Amino acid sequence: MSDLYLSAYNPDVLACIANLSNDEVFTPPEVANAMLDLLPSELWHDSKATFLDPACKSGVFLREIAKRLIHGLADEFLDLQQRLDHIFHKQLYGIAITELTSLLSRRSIYCSKYPNSAYSVTHFDDVQGNVRYKRIQHCWQNGRCTFCGASQSKYDREQGLETHAYEWIHVTKPEDIWDMKFDVIISNPPYQLNDSGNGVSAVPIFQHFVRQAIKLQPRYLSMIIPARWYAGGKGLGGFRDYMLNDNHIRKIVDYESSKECFDGVNIAGGICYFLWERDHAGMCEITNIQGETANINIRKLNEFPIFIRSNLAVSIVRKVIDSGVDMHSNHAYPRNPFGFSTNYRGRDKKEPGDIELLTSTGFQYIRKTDIQKNTDIIDSYKVLIGRLVPSNGELDVDPKNGYKVITDTRIIEPGQINTETYLDIGVFSSKNEAQNFEQFLHCKFPRFLLRQAISSLNVTRECFRFVPYEDFTQEWTDEKLYRKYGLTEKEVNFVEQTIRAM
Repeated sequence: MSDLYLSAYNPDVLACIANLSNDEVFTPPEVANAMLDLLPSELWHDSKATFLDPACKSGVFLREIAKRLIHGLADEFLDLQQRLDHIFHKQLYGIAITELTSLLSRRSIYCSKYPNSAYSVTHFDDVQGNVRYKRIQHCWQNGRCTFCGASQSKYDREQGLETHAYEWIHVTKPEDIWDMKFDVIISNPPYQLNDSGNGVSAVPIFQHFVRQAIKLQPRYLSMIIPARWYAGGKGLGGFRDYMLNDNHIRKIVDYESSKECFDGVNIAGGICYFLWERDHAGMCEITNIQGETANINIRKLNEFPIFIRSNLAVSIVRKVIDSGVDMHSNHAYPRNPFGFSTNYRGRDKKEPGDIELLTSTGFQYIRKTDIQKNTDIIDSYKVLIGRLVPSNGELDVDPKNGYKVITDTRIIEPGQINTETYLDIGVFSSKNEAQNFEQFLHCKFPRFLLRQAISSLNVTRECFRFVPYEDFTQEWTDEKLYRKYGLTEKEVNFVEQTIRAM
């Protein structure tokens, strides 16, 4: 039995299924162990320590915890079977997210999907053991679930179809599920649910798992979640404020590319895992991982209104802010400034009094009276960029080649407007200023600062919060900007290596 549980992991089936979708990503064993390494080693020798995974998929966390406890408790429980029984009955608990994953998790942990069978390494009197699954219904109100925000039209399903109403986040008091306290809560929760919006619109749900776990006040909490909460994310503003002002977060390990953590899975904005410690109150250790390189720094999470992921970028952003310059987010226009959606189309033929509308397919014509918003800038020069980060968020960009950050720029003239396919980043009364601003956007330094506030695929006005608003009656170059903000040689090299030429 010892050989079966401690040695038979080649090949590891949990590594093989580790990446099935972007919504419910299975955790590779090596990632689970990296997260467990954040915990104090004395836990593995504590027979009273309790562990919970509230979103079991493969059971990998509980399995790897079991392996550590089996070794760590050997001196206390000399008999292996007695040790296994204690660990599985008194220390390890899980809540599966679906019936299928409950079977998979039990198979990983107990070596049998039914822990009351003869094949289980420990015997329970029921089919669930300490890995429970209960079919839950959403609580609908005005077409949305009041707990997770799921769309009723999408997830109000008949019996037999998975509801994706996860038990952990569909109760008011999570402590009632097991009626006990846990020393450690650790998980890789589901990330999002399709919300029946336009295209591939989705509502994030991972934040609910984090908030629910903190309610229980465990000694330690560790979860791996999308990093889009750093600076953006649909409906994540409140969660971001909560996280940045929670001084119990002791460590954050950040992967700018999710593929370095989950091989083959692209998650816009990257991925991170963190350690929340109930008895810690202070600064946070931030680890940026890129390839074989790890950059570590101790920082205050709420220094900025968003979280700047790069330790090396913080000093540069500080220099810009400390200069007292106005920021460009105060001058750019919000999404869809003229009220015409991406799929709006005008007429092909111009009629008297028409103005030009730039759509994704080129210029068409509309009546000036059809414009209901920002009519005061119709006769200005407008500098445009696409509202999406190029190349699907530059997920596949090799960092050695540098990032572009924005799409190609374009200037439209007085009498021309655009649909929400484009962002109106700069509006000027003179063509010279518009051209100087366009040249400014082509510099590496502004795009480097812009990148620090982008968390996923979308570029918004708020992403320009660290980009300085300069005097655009004059031309700007990177060298001129580096001198103005006093960048060191090391900082200049970092900018130059991070951003590629337009």
